[in-house]
Amino acid sequence: MTIPRQVSDQPVTKSITVKATADRAFDVFTAGIDTWWPREHHIGKSPMKRCVIETRLGGRCYCEQEDGTDSDWGQVIAWEPPRRFVMAWQINSAWQYEPDLAKCSEVEVRFTAEPGGSTRVDLEHRFFGRVGPGGEAMRAMVDQPMGWGLTLQKFAAEADRAN
Repeated sequence: MTIPRQVSDQPVTKSITVKATADRAFDVFTAGIDTWWPREHHIGKSPMKRCVIETRLGGRCYCEQEDGTDSDWGQVIAWEPPRRFVMAWQINSAWQYEPDLAKCSEVEVRFTAEPGGSTRVDLEHRFFGRVGPGGEAMRAMVDQPMGWGLTLQKFAAEADRAN
């Protein structure tokens, strides 16, 4: 008898410090996401034209695609500028849109002012167990260097440049 493997609920955590105020870093991460989000990181059927986080509680996270359609991938579930926000990561283990928030992982991003005008940005992607059997593979994907590591580096480059 094979015992099913349990999905780890160990979060993926990443941190980076940017040369920008917390207000500016928060704005670049949210309203300015299209300036730095990797174009290859989307779940739509058509190439990504623009990445959007609607900057409010309940706001959609989506990509506008070259074929004129939108591809939803998240929803803002906590909005506390410039300190933190949380989004439901509405992507299932097959890398498709998941409308049921109870089956979604979450991404929390916190912004902490540092001496000299810099900001520490802490990202926690959690609750992979909600995704189901493919949650562990999803966790491994977002934890690899080309996942949140690369994404935060692109964000930092934009935040540093924009300041």
